[in-house]
Parts: sequence; C-alpha cells; structure tokens
Amino acid sequence: MTTAQTAASAGSSPAAGGRTDTVRLPTLISLILGACVGSGIFALPQNVASVASPGAAVIGWLITGVGMLCIAFVFQSLAQRKPHLDSGVYSYVRAGLGDFVGFASGWGYWLASIIAQVGYATLFFTAVGYFIPVFDGSYPLVNAIGVSVMTWVIFGVLARGVRQAALLNIFTTAAKLLPILAFLIIVAFVGFHPEVFTADFWGRLATFGEDGTGAGDHTASLSTQVQGMMLFTVWAFIGVEGASAYSRRAKTRRDVSLATLLGFLAVFLLLVLVSFLSYGVVPRDELAQMGDNSLAEVLEIVVGPWGGALISVGLALSVLGAYVSWQMLCAEPITMMAQDELLPKKLGEINVKGAPVIAQFMSACVIQLFIVVFFLNESAYTTMVQLATSLYLIPYLFGALYLLLLSTKGSGLQHPDAGRLFNLDGPAVSRRTNALHAVIAAVGVLYSLWLFYAADPKFVLLGMVLVVPGMVVYVLTRIRNHGRIFNAFEWVVVAVVLVAAIAAVVGIAQGTVTLD
Repeated sequence: MTTAQTAASAGSSPAAGGRTDTVRLPTLISLILGACVGSGIFALPQNVASVASPGAAVIGWLITGVGMLCIAFVFQSLAQRKPHLDSGVYSYVRAGLGDFVGFASGWGYWLASIIAQVGYATLFFTAVGYFIPVFDGSYPLVNAIGVSVMTWVIFGVLARGVRQAALLNIFTTAAKLLPILAFLIIVAFVGFHPEVFTADFWGRLATFGEDGTGAGDHTASLSTQVQGMMLFTVWAFIGVEGASAYSRRAKTRRDVSLATLLGFLAVFLLLVLVSFLSYGVVPRDELAQMGDNSLAEVLEIVVGPWGGALISVGLALSVLGAYVSWQMLCAEPITMMAQDELLPKKLGEINVKGAPVIAQFMSACVIQLFIVVFFLNESAYTTMVQLATSLYLIPYLFGALYLLLLSTKGSGLQHPDAGRLFNLDGPAVSRRTNALHAVIAAVGVLYSLWLFYAADPKFVLLGMVLVVPGMVVYVLTRIRNHGRIFNAFEWVVVAVVLVAAIAAVVGIAQGTVTLD
C-alpha cells in the first residue's frame, strides 16, 4: 500500500487547450506502479502464508486480480464521466448517493489512512530494528515513542507548506522496486524449490491460526483459506483507486485506460511472484511464523544477512516516503468535507503557507490516539492492516454503486443540498461504453460485498464504531447550517452503522471483540 492520490478530473481526448504538461503512456504506467507498490508487499509472504496454502493463494489472487482491476476502472470511469467532480473518491460517492453517504465514505477513507500510517510507522521501525535491535519489537514502548516523535516532526514540516518533491517520489520508488526485483531474480534462480512449493499444496495437512499469525492447531477448508487472505491482498493494492488522478495529465483518454490496465498488471505480477516464490523457499508453516518484514527474512535464508539488509533498507526508505505522503494527503478528505460544509468550516482553513494546518493537526492528534490504543492493546501490524482495509471498503462499495446507477439509470440518487454536484454534466457515453461500465460496476459491487463478507467481522464492526463520532459531528454541522440531516436512503445507512456499532460495543464489553 502507498499514497492514494486524490482523484482528479478526466482530461479530454486531446490535451486540453494545448497543454504542455501532458504525460505519455510509459510515464503514466510508472506513476501508477509507484502509487500501488508499498509496504504491503514487504509483509506479503507472511501475511498470505499465515492464512492460506499455495493452492488457496492461487484462487485468492485470481479473485483479487479481477476484483481490484474493476475497482481501479470504476474510479477511472467516474473520472471520465464526471470530470467536474475533482475532490477525489469522496466527491463521487457524495454526488451519486447523497451527502451523508459521501461523508461516511470520506470519513472512513480518512480514518483508514490514519490507521495505515500507524501501520506504516510500525513497519518502518521493524525495518530499522534489523540494524538497531532496540527497535526490533522487543520494546513496544520504544517503538510507540519513535512513531509519536516521527508523526509530530512530519506535522511540523507539513505545516510550513512543504510538499513532497518529485525527487523524493523517484528516490522512494527506486528504493522499493530495486530490492523487490533483486528478490524475485535471486529467489527464482537460487532459492526456489518446487518440492517445497507443492508440499501440501491445498493445505489439507496444515494448521492455521485465527489471528493472522500462522500459529494454530486447526485445519481450514479451501474456502476459509481463500476468505482469510482477502484483506491482505486488498491492502497490497490500496492506492489503485488513485489511478484516476492521472486522467487530466494524460495525452489521450486511451492512454489512461491502457496505463491503468498495464500498471495494474505489473503490480499484480509483482505481488503474485513475491507470494508464490516465497512458498518455494521454506515450508508454509515456517513462512507463516516470520515477522512483519518477512520479505527480508526469506531473502536472508537464500543468500545470507546481506539479503535481509538489502530488503530492510528498501523497506525503511519506502515506508518513510509513503508515511510523509500519507500524512500530507490524509488531511485532504477532512479539508474537502469542511469546505463542502459537511464538517465545521474551521477544519477546512488553509494557512499562509498553503497548508490545511487545522486538518493536519486534527489528523496528527488522531494518529497519536491510535498509537496509544494500539500500544495498550499490544496490536500487531496485521491488526492495523485488517482494520484499515475494512474502512477502505466503504468508498469502494459506494463508488462502484454510483457507477452502476450511472450506467443503468443515467444518474445517482436524488438527494437534498447537492447543488451543482447532482447534475448530468459530463461527456457523452456510447451505448457500448455504458454497457462496459455497467459490467465493471456490477463486478465492483459484488467484489466489495464479498470483501465485507470475507473480512473478520470484528474489524467491520470496529470500523462502524469509528464512523459514529463522525456522524455526530456531521449532524451538528447540518443543524448549524439549517440543512436537512438525512433522507430515506441515508436513514437506512445510518441504521446499519448504528446496529453494527452497538454490536461492537457489546462485544467489547463482553470481551469477544478485541484489537489483539
């Protein structure tokens, strides 16, 4: 996972108005590749092996490939059909399904980004711990202090209006891709053993844990294994929805579609190869017992300590760059919603340096809160991954639903106070393209629903608990602005959120819902 870019308006077929900042297909592919390959791939060998055998992983990756490709095309299609909606994933959902559903999606996306940053920082110190043992996880308080200091230092830098330079993007992309490519080449030709890969291929003899650790004493059916790996594979693709951000920079619309497909396939190939080659180095049960930086441990088994050091350096630099980007970008949903009067206007203020300092400060405070919560609960990186991913599913589902409505009835759901957002603006769409969008959207909706089903219920329930505080602020803001609070459809969504949140609170009180 890495930086999810803010979706932007789609460019016209030729470069609009003779623009000189358009980019060609190879550059678009590299941008998408850099946006999608992040920390998830470094933990992927252990994450997948902890819940699935090689055979189950084959099925799981096929499902993920089709589903996430459709999600990528959902947001790219929306960017083309509604170029005036330039506030990212949140703006599509708001325009199509109403103010509150749009708000819930934006709030969920923001919280997911917050939790992702804590996961990033945890993985960063895991990599640093390879060289400095005090950060190797043996002293959780030291890591928590380190994450806190890093968060506030980065906030101080961003509050001055500093933006991530292109050079940093290039550097961090190279830092993560070169070690990964080295891993693939070395393991493929030196460390891969077919007999290890095929041993208990379907996991009939394996034992699995129930918490993503790989430790356990029970067998799992094939469907259970496939279901268990879903959130981990989606986490590795987080950011693919940002491919639509590059629409306005493309020389032609065809380049955007082709770049989305080719960039996605390149990322998919990297993830699948890393996952499957690792199965051929050590038995699945050993792979499942590795730490968060399992890519380094696998390469170290093959070539010795220098292999682990190579991957750890790449991971540390990659995650550090992504952490800076996410802390900068995660404030954007709050800023946008405040400017759209779904949150208090104060949160949308920009300082003289051009930074949304209040939204950034709010984000940093919430990051600090989650650092404390995760530390007190001794939560693992995998817990953060699953909780964050369950929140990302909210905008995925509703974004796909909006495209389905557009392609079948020509518009989203009518709702109050939509203003200029609810209209039929946008380029003409042929019947053939509309039919294609309907198929893409339908698959996206079904895949998102499948992910909610496949997710550990406790993370879905906990995610709903996190939406409730936002609901309170939203309602107070609407009352202050004298706007209608909920319509009929939104009341249904509110009811679902509240029922799930109450179930989670009851589970927490009874000790059946935890963060460990």
